[in-house]
Amino acid sequence: QVQLVESGGGLVQAGGSLRLSCAASGTSFSSKAMGWFRSAPGKEREFVAAISQSGGSTYYADSVKGRFTISRDNAKNTVYLQMNSLKPEDTAVYYCAARLGIAQNMGLGQIDSWGQGTQVTVSS
Repeated sequence: QVQLVESGGGLVQAGGSLRLSCAASGTSFSSKAMGWFRSAPGKEREFVAAISQSGGSTYYADSVKGRFTISRDNAKNTVYLQMNSLKPEDTAVYYCAARLGIAQNMGLGQIDSWGQGTQVTVSS
């Protein structure tokens, strides 16, 4: 099982940018599809983005498409989430996730490992 540690969260004004990082420990990172989910106050955790093992395929929630970009560096065991044009409704705790399987249709019940989460707050 891979251990995940997120970083890069913080407070930003609407329209600003942040880049989240998720560092993975263990030797199986390149065999895992990776994803980002988020949980806002009073709302269920929801899918944000996912990336295949090679990085060749990416998937996004409609709410972030065109604004967020997921990427990975298998040499560094790290996955990133570049977030641009941030909106107050993007405020949430963001979680890194890993699964041994395909990245497409990554759902909450398919995750093998979760990070501890990092807070992103977007002020209006």
